[in-house]
Amino acid sequence: MDDELNHRARALLRAIAAGRAEVTRSSEPDLKVDGLLCSDQCAARELAHAGLLRPAQRDGAGPWVRAELTAAGRAVLS
Repeated sequence: MDDELNHRARALLRAIAAGRAEVTRSSEPDLKVDGLLCSDQCAARELAHAGLLRPAQRDGAGPWVRAELTAAGRAVLS
């Protein structure tokens, strides 16, 4: 997937790494950056399905939780 990531996908990963993103805990997750819905939910879902991001919390109240990079997501940015 690393070779296929465009500028927008990398920007989403950088926002997640900076702690600026939230994600839903669903099989087709939605992503917010700086409190605003991501305009490219397809890219956000592709990143999640590729195992590059995940919810920081598995349980809890509310539909939105902080997003975090997986080890694979951090490797893509390094």
